[in-house]
Amino acid sequence: MACFLVPTGEAIVTTVLTKAFKSKEKAELEATNEEISEKVSSKIPFSKKLSWLNNMLWGGSALLAFEHVWHGEVVPWFPFLTAMESPDEASAMLHEMSTVGVSMAVLVTAVWGIMVLASDIIMKGDAVSKIKQ
Repeated sequence: MACFLVPTGEAIVTTVLTKAFKSKEKAELEATNEEISEKVSSKIPFSKKLSWLNNMLWGGSALLAFEHVWHGEVVPWFPFLTAMESPDEASAMLHEMSTVGVSMAVLVTAVWGIMVLASDIIMKGDAVSKIKQ
């Protein structure tokens, strides 16, 4: 029905946060006068990691929205969601959003967290191997 709206909401928040972190990191680089290539090669910036989550959320939300359009649950006329036409369907939609939508958003965020953890471990391993050489 409308479960894709929860990850979409999270995607909107991560888009804003990504832009904020990116501008903050850029200001820090300019303040320290470090070479960008040296900074990037030693560590993946948090804004880049957050953009991974952002891309996962937007992609999944778009795919889910397409699936809901395909099944006629989202229509191009007001109220856009067919579940909003009656109070009974609206309560079922809100229940689906609070269970399925939140579960999907949490799962995607958990997978992203594992990706970030793995990338940090890989980057540490690369740094250690460079030191040993």
